[in-house]
Amino acid sequence: MATHAGPHHDIHALYSGHHRWLLGWLHRKVGCRHRSADLAHDTFMRLLAREEALAIVEPRAFLTTVAQRVLANQWRREKLEQAYLDALASQSPALTPSTEERAILLETLHEIAELLEGLPVAVKRAFLMAQLEGLSQAEIAAGLRVSVTTVKRYLVRACTQCYFARPAA
Repeated sequence: MATHAGPHHDIHALYSGHHRWLLGWLHRKVGCRHRSADLAHDTFMRLLAREEALAIVEPRAFLTTVAQRVLANQWRREKLEQAYLDALASQSPALTPSTEERAILLETLHEIAELLEGLPVAVKRAFLMAQLEGLSQAEIAAGLRVSVTTVKRYLVRACTQCYFARPAA
């Protein structure tokens, strides 16, 4: 492959040579042809979003790794959506958001989950208790069974993570 053609040339060659194989691999994982096609598409879109050229020695192993990450993100997203829908089901019908509001809320939840990715569960819980439930630091400390000082440290850590994880303006 010519290096002067840039990363998109490499991805085109990767797509041409291995897309059908990736579809089959994903189909065996998820059991649905349409979902497999969507996941394969997302895998190549992730590669196209990269700015640096790819140095691939084993194309199928490389594609498997990227596709597994895409699949894990999809499962995480579905789990978050199901938790949200379960929470909605327990509310009064009068408080149920419209379809548009629900879509906006789900997207916001996904963005928050991505921002908090990699933090310990207790740090995430403290942040969400403060931001979504409006609990005081003392209430969070009692709920998590930690000191208020620990809650403050958790909140600083989560806020710092959110600040540095967000895209540059």
